[in-house]
Amino acid sequence: MKFIPRLGLALAVTVVAAAPAFAALGGDTASVLADRDQTKGTLQISSATGYSVHEITTSLGIKVREYLTPDGKVFGLGWRGPLPLDLRQFLGAYYPQFEKAASAPHLGHRQVNVELPELVVYSGGRMRAFAGRAWAPDLIPQNVSTDDIK
Repeated sequence: MKFIPRLGLALAVTVVAAAPAFAALGGDTASVLADRDQTKGTLQISSATGYSVHEITTSLGIKVREYLTPDGKVFGLGWRGPLPLDLRQFLGAYYPQFEKAASAPHLGHRQVNVELPELVVYSGGRMRAFAGRAWAPDLIPQNVSTDDIK
């Protein structure tokens, strides 16, 4: 009987490992479209000086803004909604650094702040009111402020 739970765990790990990756931060315009499709969301695009904003409203009501350089690379994210954002999906290749830093002891249970040379993430909230923002400092275009990422 002990074999069955272990088999179930092995299958769960295999399914998670085999799931497609939808990288956003550091990704390109195609990754934004993949994020939209994965979240069954709608997409609106707007422009600002030095970057564009691709806003996805997910089927769960989360608004995710992906900030892209003029050449189409995602340099930042901002989100707000009734549920926490799936950071594994939206941080993409940056997620392992986030996970490692976020697992370190920190004060409070509602907020996680990670400040690394290659990644900055501020995330927090409470029931039905979650928000955050993240960026890769090396990808931010000149003349664009991190205050623009909301």
